[in-house]
Amino acid sequence: MSPAAPAERAALRSPLLRLLIVTTLLTLGVALWYLVRHSLDGDDVRWIAPSTPCDLQAGPCRAGLGDGITLTLDLAGKGPIRALTVLPLEVQLAGASADASVVTFVGRDMDMGLHRFPLAPAGGGRFRGEGQVALCTEAVMPWRARVVVDTPRGRLGSWFDFEVTRQAP
Repeated sequence: MSPAAPAERAALRSPLLRLLIVTTLLTLGVALWYLVRHSLDGDDVRWIAPSTPCDLQAGPCRAGLGDGITLTLDLAGKGPIRALTVLPLEVQLAGASADASVVTFVGRDMDMGLHRFPLAPAGGGRFRGEGQVALCTEAVMPWRARVVVDTPRGRLGSWFDFEVTRQAP
């Protein structure tokens, strides 16, 4: 065996080793992404279904969270909700105090990614901020606005469904 043989084998092994390292790092990256996404989805939230249907495009929507607690979401405007348009968001909690509130827009029939909008406290159980709905290729896209509030009793949440109609170019 010549002295160059181990060097040749090492040179051949190097690309394979690099490929294995890159594959391992990509696998770890995907696993970490799933873990972070899973933790942001709020598995520790006690979800309460809204008792009555509501049209966010017509005005504020309310949901009872039990024990006399009421959650209200207002997109501060009447009329159609448009994709990529900044929406003023206001959440009001009555019957309990809350430290924080987050509104998340979720595609009901299609994964549209994570669109989380933490709101700032505005006093009196109100939280305000801005958000927007992503653009979709569908003519009519069904969305869900999930609202979570952090209360002394734990994280409580409800949701409101709405549709966004794509504007003609």
